Amino acid sequence: MDAIQDQTGPLSDEEFQQFTNLLRRYLHYELDQWENLVTESAHGPIYAHFTNTLPDGWPHEAFRPF
Repeated sequence: MDAIQDQTGPLSDEEFQQFTNLLRRYLHYELDQWENLVTESAHGPIYAHFTNTLPDGWPHEAFRPF
């Protein structure tokens, strides 16, 4: 486990801004069609699915812009 994984607690406003900036860059330049990720948490696995299409049956308004 590296130092980043040792940090606990919620992100600061600055960390959240850095996260969204890096995520936006990743999605813009690296995402081809989709990406599936999983990470462990104290409450079990957390799944993230990134796609360049709107999932069937989901309204655009269901997503928070960043």
